[in-house]
Amino acid sequence: MMMKHWSWLLPLLFSLPHVACRCPSQCSCSSGIVDCSDNGLTIKSLPASFPSSTEVIRLEQNNLISIPNGLLDNLPDLREVYLQHNPWHCDCDILYLRSWLQGQQKRAQYRDVTCVTPEPMRDRVIMYLTEDELVTTCQYWYCNLALVSQFCLFVFIIVQGILLIFVILSLHRFQRIAREARRTAKELQQNSETYIYSNSPLCNYDRT
Repeated sequence: MMMKHWSWLLPLLFSLPHVACRCPSQCSCSSGIVDCSDNGLTIKSLPASFPSSTEVIRLEQNNLISIPNGLLDNLPDLREVYLQHNPWHCDCDILYLRSWLQGQQKRAQYRDVTCVTPEPMRDRVIMYLTEDELVTTCQYWYCNLALVSQFCLFVFIIVQGILLIFVILSLHRFQRIAREARRTAKELQQNSETYIYSNSPLCNYDRT
C-alpha cells in the first residue's frame, strides 16, 4: 500500500540525472564534449550552465567578450575549454576568466586566448594580465557615476537657487501689496471721517 502511494515519485527520481545532464539548446553534446563553437554566442546568449559530466567545452569562433562569473565552476570532469577567436574585452569583467585560466595545469594551450579590446590591451595574453591593470578599469564607471552625481547636484542647487529667488521676490511683492492695502485702507478711513465731519449739522444754541 505504501509503495503505491510513493510510486508517483519514481519517474521524478529517474528524471533528475537527465535534468542535470541536459545539453544546452545552443550547443551539441556527445561523450562529455559540449560543442558551442561558431554559433554567434554573446555573453547574453551563452548557456547559463553545462552538464556536470562535461569534459570539454568548445566556445571558439563566437562573439564572447567575457565569461560570466562561476560558469566554469562545479564541473569536476572539465579538462579543456576552447576559447580562441572571440573578441575578448579585457577590462574588469575578464577577471574571472583570467583567474580560471591561471588555475589550469595546461596553461600552454591557452596562450592564444588574447585580448582584442581595448586598444592598449590588444594581443595581450589574458592569462598573463596583472590584476592591478584590470582592477583600474573597474573604477571607470565609478568616475562616470561621480560626474553624473556632481552634475545632478549642480542642477539641483541651481533649481533651488531659482526657487529661493522666486520666493524672496514673491515675499517682497506681497509686502508691497500689503503696505499699499494698509495705506489705502487708512486713506479711506481718513476720507470717511472727513466726510462725516464735514456733513454733520451745526447746532446753534440761543441763550436767552
